[in-house]
Amino acid sequence: MKKVLLAMSGGLDSSVCGMLLKEQGFDVYGVTYRTFDSIPESSTSELTDCHTDNSIMEAKHLSEKLGISHTVVDFREEFKQTIIKDFVTEYLTGNTPNPCVICNSTIKWGQLLKIADKLGCDKIATGHYAQIKNENGRYYLSAGVDKTKDQTYFLWKLTQEALSRTMFPIGNYKKSEIREIAEKKGFVSLSQKPESQEICFIPDDNYRRFLTEMAPEKITNIGPGDFILANGKVVGKHQGYPFYTIGQRKGLNVALGEPYYVTDIDATTNTITLGKREELEVASAIVTDINLMKYTTIPPEGLNVTVKIRYRNTPENATIFYRGEYAEIVFKKPVTALTPGQSAVFYEGNDVVGGGIITKAKA
Repeated sequence: MKKVLLAMSGGLDSSVCGMLLKEQGFDVYGVTYRTFDSIPESSTSELTDCHTDNSIMEAKHLSEKLGISHTVVDFREEFKQTIIKDFVTEYLTGNTPNPCVICNSTIKWGQLLKIADKLGCDKIATGHYAQIKNENGRYYLSAGVDKTKDQTYFLWKLTQEALSRTMFPIGNYKKSEIREIAEKKGFVSLSQKPESQEICFIPDDNYRRFLTEMAPEKITNIGPGDFILANGKVVGKHQGYPFYTIGQRKGLNVALGEPYYVTDIDATTNTITLGKREELEVASAIVTDINLMKYTTIPPEGLNVTVKIRYRNTPENATIFYRGEYAEIVFKKPVTALTPGQSAVFYEGNDVVGGGIITKAKA
């Protein structure tokens, strides 16, 4: 009987993973990781842990019901020194980070594989809506059956080793089917459990508050700055460049008679450029920190792909030119709100070719 290490959050998806794996005859070991504590005791924010005591107990309770051995692992220090540090640093440099992408490769898979080795588990399993293919000696991601829940965008940094040892038990199910499975097995309240849309360590979705509490001195030193137009004209004051992101329209508190958006953030001068929607359009982008999945190289003449520049965005048709140290994405038509710090993920149909971090937009 093959051993599988299952990442259990106490939520619906990972719980049903456990049910499916048990049905398939696997010897399942459950692990729940604690990654983040509420910020400073002096804080008035009503925050919970990334994996709260409640969710940890839910995971443990479900493990007992399913006959799964379960353990809790404390990753708080690693999480603080990698994910939280990177999140704050990126905003302080004027970028907009995607912490889930970094967390998946460094904390979740990075640590889960180590635990799996210690326990003698051949595979690890998670509750992500994605699938894994293996062709021509390469492992790569492919979209989950439920396209509305597909999570491949957050997993592009996974290595070949990680993919070769990973299982996504719910990747070929729709969310509605996962709820039905839980209900039919008697877990009615679990089947109705709502989903969280926020970053796990910012449950109130107020990243301005989070940055202020994580780096109070730096935020104070930055202070307010100028909103300017492309011609340099000052049109208002902002609260500090880390509190804004490219493409932002709401919350600017500047009356210019028509909608204006954040088109550029200059961390060195603490100025934010505003412009009309058409001023957000770019024709290409430079992407670094490349991880190729489906292929080992991209042909010199480029590869036609679709590219997601944000999780909820519709994929854009483009050609990607791989330069070794970086990639250049040339879009078939201009795209808007291309944001340094975010991920660009390249697809052929449902298959993930690879991904990288957006570093520069080119008009």
